[in-house]
Amino acid sequence: MVKVTGTIGSERIRRIRDRRAAKRRRRQRSHGTDPSGSVHRSRLEWFGLAAVSLPGLAAVAALLFTWVQVGQAGKELRISEQGQITNRFNAAIANLGSESMDVRLGGIYALQRIMQDSDRDHLPIVSVLAAYVRRHAPLPGGGAEAEETAPTERVLPADVQASMTVLADRPPGRDLGLTIDLQRTDLRGLRFRIAKGYRLAFRGAALSNADLRGAAMANSDLRDSLLDNADLREAQLFYADLTGAYLHSADLTGALLCVDITATGVTDKSQRQCADLKQTTLEDAKLPGADLPGVNLAHANLTGADLTGADLTGADLTGADLTGAKLTGAKLSGAKLRETRGLPAAQP
Repeated sequence: MVKVTGTIGSERIRRIRDRRAAKRRRRQRSHGTDPSGSVHRSRLEWFGLAAVSLPGLAAVAALLFTWVQVGQAGKELRISEQGQITNRFNAAIANLGSESMDVRLGGIYALQRIMQDSDRDHLPIVSVLAAYVRRHAPLPGGGAEAEETAPTERVLPADVQASMTVLADRPPGRDLGLTIDLQRTDLRGLRFRIAKGYRLAFRGAALSNADLRGAAMANSDLRDSLLDNADLREAQLFYADLTGAYLHSADLTGALLCVDITATGVTDKSQRQCADLKQTTLEDAKLPGADLPGVNLAHANLTGADLTGADLTGADLTGADLTGAKLTGAKLSGAKLRETRGLPAAQP
């Protein structure tokens, strides 16, 4: 009896255990918690994600590599360009020392091209060309040389004219206060083209004691320039802006400061165009017989200036100083004389 009972008890325990195991397997299948299956699926998902990501990572790596290569190529290109400009600059400077006029002209225009291409070389080239003009067109050491031709008929040497043309035709806005030093230069017969919208870039230039007799400098930007003791007899300065220029003791005898412009084919009436002389220093300047009707001389310093016989009809002399000025025979009818100082008692 004991054996039978033990056998029955063991069978019952085994069946209970099997039922529990079966229930546990069913629960695992229903909830998808099969450990081996879960691990297998996770690995498959990871490999799939890696496979999908590989092309994107390769594209990013290629992009970074290209960016580095482009940056390096750009750097090498800039170094190459600067080297080329340096070589061009050196070659142009060497040409300036040639005995051949043609070679010198080539050097001058090569410098102009470099100045247009390279902002950093603008100021050095201006200094080089100004020095070239001072060297090749100096004032005669023993005083003024005798004139063989009239100032307006004299022809300036081609290389000097070319240098002045390049200096006058500079790209705007790069001077940064640079002074173009052309002091004590013989620039008689200087010529520039006159074109609509074209302005000669000589603002702040140093032209003290320069000989500019007969120079054609209409449309010049000569604001704040130094023209003291300059010889400007018969010079063409209409349309020029001389605002703030220093013309102490300058000789402007016969200078063309105003001109009548006729609109051909539209009207036969002419329009008066004059140089802008406001705030200029014309102390002791020579302007005898000057034709200056309507000219702007507001707040100009004309102390001691020779204005004998000058036509200042309708001129703006507001705030100007005429103390000691020679005004014999000067025409001042219609002139603006508010706050003008130094007028003779007979004048209004």
